[in-house]
Amino acid sequence: MIPVEGGQFIMGGAAVNCPVSLLSFQLSETPVTQKQFSYVMGQNPSKLQGEDKPVEMVNWCEAIIYCNILSTMQGLTPCYSIGSATNLSSFDATSPVWKRISCNFLVDGYRLPTEAEWEFAARGGKNSDPYQFAGSSDIEKVAWYGENSDISTHIVGTKMPNSLGLYDMCGNVMEWCWDYFAQELPQTLQTNPHGPQIGNMHVKRGGSWLDDHQQCTVFFRSGSAPAGKSSSLGFRVCRSEMGTQI
Repeated sequence: MIPVEGGQFIMGGAAVNCPVSLLSFQLSETPVTQKQFSYVMGQNPSKLQGEDKPVEMVNWCEAIIYCNILSTMQGLTPCYSIGSATNLSSFDATSPVWKRISCNFLVDGYRLPTEAEWEFAARGGKNSDPYQFAGSSDIEKVAWYGENSDISTHIVGTKMPNSLGLYDMCGNVMEWCWDYFAQELPQTLQTNPHGPQIGNMHVKRGGSWLDDHQQCTVFFRSGSAPAGKSSSLGFRVCRSEMGTQI
């Protein structure tokens, strides 16, 4: 887990963007690998097999379940609950019960990053790197994408990291975030935003092995249904920095 010191930044790539203030957090150095996912979940759903490649073919609900199981395995407090339940494995991804999920950002367990946390980290955090892509303006240095991927994912951490030491924030696989997807970002100052209260899709960020360079920028936004799966979509995990309050 890489520490990301909190701060302020301008989020998004539109003409009118969103000022955001964030507290400190931790983000995993790479996307979750197939080896890591298999260890926690007991199975590997990936289409493009390789234990050190990012896990894919994981929907948003399964990423949430992974976070809670990993937290429990490490003696941490799970962030996610539906009602009083933190063991979410029995809930089908298409069930409306997922609309009732809540995240406790004040506990020490693993969770998905918020969209704002993801972009802040991709941009280098307080370093505010002036790059289109996470770590460079030359996509070839930092990302596996449609022009260089050979139609596949690649072992994580084989391209250059950004200034925080985060690998594969752009390219390789897109990454699930916690937030519901909204077409437009707010234009007023947001403090530790968690996204819209309701929605039908969740945010995915960073572009992938099959995307063009525009989709791999630090500001490109898209969304997918929570039950959606793709060989180009994975996730990385986040933790709140204890002692701060979101």
